[in-house]
Amino acid sequence: MFWLARASLRRRAGSFAGTFLVLLFGATMVMSFASMLDTGRGTDVDATSSETLTTMGSVVGGWGMCLVVFAVVSTLGLSVRQRAAETALLKSAGATPAQIVRMVVGEAALVSVAAVVVAVAPSYLLGRMLLDLLVDTGQVADGVAFAFGAIALSIGCAVTVLSAVLAALWTTRQATRAGVAESLAEAGPGRMGWKRIVPATVLMVGGVYLGVLTVTAFADKGPDAMPVAGQASILTSIGLAVLAPGVVRVAIAVAGRLLRGRGVAGYLTVQYLRRRTGQAAAALAPIILFTGIGTGILYLQLIENRAVAASGYLRTNEQQNIQTLNLVVIGMIVVFACIMLINTLVASTVSRRKELGQLRLAGATPGQVLQAIRTESVLTVAIGTVLGALAGSVTVVPYSVARADRWLPDVPLWLLLALVAVAATATLGAALGMTRRMLRTPAVNAVAP
Repeated sequence: MFWLARASLRRRAGSFAGTFLVLLFGATMVMSFASMLDTGRGTDVDATSSETLTTMGSVVGGWGMCLVVFAVVSTLGLSVRQRAAETALLKSAGATPAQIVRMVVGEAALVSVAAVVVAVAPSYLLGRMLLDLLVDTGQVADGVAFAFGAIALSIGCAVTVLSAVLAALWTTRQATRAGVAESLAEAGPGRMGWKRIVPATVLMVGGVYLGVLTVTAFADKGPDAMPVAGQASILTSIGLAVLAPGVVRVAIAVAGRLLRGRGVAGYLTVQYLRRRTGQAAAALAPIILFTGIGTGILYLQLIENRAVAASGYLRTNEQQNIQTLNLVVIGMIVVFACIMLINTLVASTVSRRKELGQLRLAGATPGQVLQAIRTESVLTVAIGTVLGALAGSVTVVPYSVARADRWLPDVPLWLLLALVAVAATATLGAALGMTRRMLRTPAVNAVAP
């Protein structure tokens, strides 16, 4: 089936561009941080510098790998759902489920290998920038030579290719179990089976446990509690993102009441969420990750900065190291989550080309279509930022108690509002921009195969 995978890549080059972009940025992020491990193994590196480089490569790189795997699974899952009709036609033409699985896995392997190859150059440059940052802040000795070798290449290749192949294998096997009629209907139910519920529950329980640990075992540990508290919001955010399909179902019930009687836009929004729960969940997940982890880590660092300022002590090298780690994590999450969000929204909107054309032929005006997309986007941002803020509080509240003895931290609200504004701008900009572009195509041409 390799030749079929190659032919499919040629025919669907545009739709694979988004998947390639996510894999490219993921591979770049993983290899750039893994290069710190290569650098730390140099013969001219002192013990303190080696420890800092190892921490940067393992801790930040490890969480980066988690985000990459989640993004790849989400992106490929969306791509497979969008190809439901094509899958049904292949099955009706005599292709077996195993052949379809091998075809999609072959596509994922080809795209991921290409992404790794292209990512080598930017990974090298970003790795050098990370080392320069550590040297400039005094955390690594001046004169340490940058190295980009076997560790960075092997980890980057293994994480990118394996996550893409396993994600394609898992999502395609689920899709091929559906009947031909259901696939032709392009159903996107986003089912909440035990394969989602169990890991999501484990992640959220782990996040809450770390939050409790922050106010108990680490209550008197000062900045040593930061790594524990910081991981609480990361685990909780990923857990809530995994539960995104279930969240969308709850939102449908609430939105059905709130948008009742709100005209064509309200009706279209509810119908879209009911028919394409999986696609809506794919857009919701990166907003939860962005808001949750961003809120938790930024406010965590702000609480620590104020605690250090109140104590009158100078910041130690270890505290500077932790602050740099936190800021790097935030930068990594902001860029990667925004890319994932924009890519998902663009792919979801493009897949609705025929649907939007049919609506226009049925009498909906371009303004009503845009209003429906705007309503969907606002609803998605609202749900995602509320859940993200909830996930972030698992870090913020416990650390505020541990460091400032306050349940309500003395931190500015504008920081959260800024994160919400970024999420809203990315969501509305991607969705509405692509919709306006699609509306320029005549409705008759839009519904043509």
